[in-house]
Amino acid sequence: MSSENRITSNRAFILAIAGAAIGLGNIWRFPYVAGENGGSLFFLLYILFVVLLGLPVMIAEIVVGRAGRASPASSLRQLAVSAGRTKHWSKLAWLGTLAATMILSFYSVVSGWVLYFFFQSLSGELPASSIQSASNNFQRLLESPWQVILYHGLFIIMTVAISGRAVSKGIERLNNWLMPLMYLILIILLIYTSGFSGFGIALDYLFGFKLEAITGGVVLEAMGHAFFTLAIGACCLMAYGAYMPERQSVVKAVLIVALLDVLVAVMVGVATFTVVFSESLPVAGGPGLMFITLPVALAQMPFGSLILPLFFLLLVMAVWTSAVNLAEPLVVMMSRLCSGFRGAGAVIAGVVVFLVGLIPGLSFSVWKHFSVGDKTLFDLYTAFATQVMLPVTGLLVLYFSGYIMERKVLVEQLGMQGKSLQFWQFLIRWVSPLLLVMVILGELFRI
Repeated sequence: MSSENRITSNRAFILAIAGAAIGLGNIWRFPYVAGENGGSLFFLLYILFVVLLGLPVMIAEIVVGRAGRASPASSLRQLAVSAGRTKHWSKLAWLGTLAATMILSFYSVVSGWVLYFFFQSLSGELPASSIQSASNNFQRLLESPWQVILYHGLFIIMTVAISGRAVSKGIERLNNWLMPLMYLILIILLIYTSGFSGFGIALDYLFGFKLEAITGGVVLEAMGHAFFTLAIGACCLMAYGAYMPERQSVVKAVLIVALLDVLVAVMVGVATFTVVFSESLPVAGGPGLMFITLPVALAQMPFGSLILPLFFLLLVMAVWTSAVNLAEPLVVMMSRLCSGFRGAGAVIAGVVVFLVGLIPGLSFSVWKHFSVGDKTLFDLYTAFATQVMLPVTGLLVLYFSGYIMERKVLVEQLGMQGKSLQFWQFLIRWVSPLLLVMVILGELFRI
């Protein structure tokens, strides 16, 4: 692998993985889910499952990529063959790439919405005088196929512009610039909201001890969020592992990324709900919070016309860095078909994602009447990709790391021996797979 396709420093690698992990789930899903599912108890469960479920899959993916120093498929094939197993383990990368492609296709659609609102907030044309006006604005966007396609396509172009460059000049530079800037914006937003009346209420909503709220469903929710929040299960981090600096500690890097990931979720949650509660507005989950409630709340606060674009700029940064990560397995695969030309591979990958993204993108307009029960086409598409394909791939990655890959690879890559290695193998062979099976079954019953 050429030096251009290696990340050049330990700091740059950590920022790249953090950029991959921190996305829309951190910005709006964690605060809402935490507040509705036991506050601080959910938060503690979430941290526990990050350690027992999220980090093991994350480390396993990176180890495979770093040990193989090739594309995810080639790394899997190489490690399987060297262990005396079938070369067909390389097909796991195809499954992961399919999952990443499906997720990126709807992620790009939602990111297009973010771009639309960012441009509206910059121009001062964002209707935010009331919940009704904001809701009507959002609905008009969803029901306009041409606007959805336009912004979906624009976001794909942004992603391809980075993915088409050498890793050290594209992925690394993007994260080196955007990740520190994103944390700076978060600090500004937190300072801005800390003096408002809703600050204490927001802290209680997110972290108040609510023992009565803990149920089996809450435990499964914490498991699922711990898995989905770390950019795992799609072999994307396998690709990043191949770019990792030689002397960097895998475990140390992953622990730092997990800390940064959780920190973003907490900071955004406190800032977001401080604004909402200060204006006594309804708390809505999902897109309703991000595109309706929050713009109305910010518009009514001091300097709201300046803070609102800043918030959507934060979202643009988060979705852009995450999308580049999701695109990487497909870009690598298409580049191999183009004789190693990364730019051509990225363009083909972008076209594929754009076309596939028309399915969820038009589900609110052209195909809005298609539904199964109370599930729209968008709901079904996103649920299958995130709640079935990702966990299944993650489970297979754990099996490969725990039972297929040679023990000496773990020793070499993790620097573990004796009881620490035995504990690690127990974790990836039994504890994490069992938890992941519970996530899969729980999500299947909810689809």
